Amino acid sequence: MISEIRTFALQSIHQRQFLSDVHWLPDGKSKPVVIFCHGFKGFKDWGAFNLVAKRFAEKGTVFVKFNFSHNGTTIDQPSEFADLEAFGNNNMSIELDDAGVVIDWICSSEFPVNNTEVNKEQIYLLGHSRGGGIAILKANEDNRVKKVAVWGSVNEYGKYWKNDEMARIKRDGVIYVPNARTNQQMPVYWQLYENYFSNLPRLFVPDAVKNLDIPLFIAHGTDDETVPVSNAIDMHSWNKNSELFLIEHGNHNFGAKHPWVEPTLPEDLEDACDATIDFFKTS
Repeated sequence: MISEIRTFALQSIHQRQFLSDVHWLPDGKSKPVVIFCHGFKGFKDWGAFNLVAKRFAEKGTVFVKFNFSHNGTTIDQPSEFADLEAFGNNNMSIELDDAGVVIDWICSSEFPVNNTEVNKEQIYLLGHSRGGGIAILKANEDNRVKKVAVWGSVNEYGKYWKNDEMARIKRDGVIYVPNARTNQQMPVYWQLYENYFSNLPRLFVPDAVKNLDIPLFIAHGTDDETVPVSNAIDMHSWNKNSELFLIEHGNHNFGAKHPWVEPTLPEDLEDACDATIDFFKTS
């Protein structure tokens, strides 16, 4: 049986539309919903994420992924950083609000999956990298979320922000982050840092991890070159209701890259998918 795939434009509360897609198998069985949050310099169709969605659908979930409204992509160019001004004006508060819009949509009568095919009492979040922090924060503030899983996740925003860089961006109003794949210089404006420190009670991931009273799954590669594996180990120690899944010699993207032209998932990413699916489907 082939999974259904449908794409929709949703309206952010921050005056931008963003795309979301839904993958599921129409088999007449009630299924949990997994919402995927991408990371920094990511987007919903990055690398092997469509294969991830297919695998989750084949294993009996409704899989929803979306572009954050200010991730730099547009409705017409959902896989290109065509709006760097939006990228520069993104922040974690906006991303949390976008995740809330997606949850609201799933809970509404406008969600495209028939009620016989979806269990809206089983809404789960999955986030990668910076999106892992967003998934944890949203799960902590929204009781409609019943489980949360993270891949290669940060465990605190600002943890690796360097003092000299902070001083420079506060002085100049902007720093530029190179994108090696696209050769773009991607702006990050001072507002991101200002927003973070102004909203620290909402955006402080360590407190959210400690406060979570729902199951938490933490997958991380031991050779993650972007987010050290110590982030995962620390999170696991902060929450006794968490499960730690380490992928020996795994990197930040679990072997994936963009573009991903292979017909199958890289082995490490497949292992992460299957372990996460088992976590979500265990009562």
